Amino acid sequence: MLLSVILLLIASYTSSMHAWWENRQEIQTLKAQRAQYGTDIDRLNDTKRRFDDPAFVRQQARERFGWVLPGETGYRVIGADGQVQGDVPTLDEPPSPQAKPWYESLWGSVQEAGREPEAAPTPTPTPSDDVLKEQ
Repeated sequence: MLLSVILLLIASYTSSMHAWWENRQEIQTLKAQRAQYGTDIDRLNDTKRRFDDPAFVRQQARERFGWVLPGETGYRVIGADGQVQGDVPTLDEPPSPQAKPWYESLWGSVQEAGREPEAAPTPTPTPSDDVLKEQ
């Protein structure tokens, strides 16, 4: 009897310990994610502060878009195949146009709800319908 009580206690404590262990692991994972997010936020804030500096903005315009200041001459090396050699700055593709924003779809459904329903065309009787009516 004592042995069965001890086994029952061990089984109940084992499931509790398992749940506790899983919760501890989840807490550790969330703490690591929080630290990573903090690092990402610091990095993004640093980048944002750097864009407040006009010299950094000029540097980025030169690197990303190949811009030059007035009076300077920009050069591109073109290979024998006619393609520009080296790092070529390009603009991103424009975003693809969506059908229409969600609020326009919503407003369209409101407008449709206010319209009178169109009369459904009356079906033309077929010979089989006439036969069923006579019987």
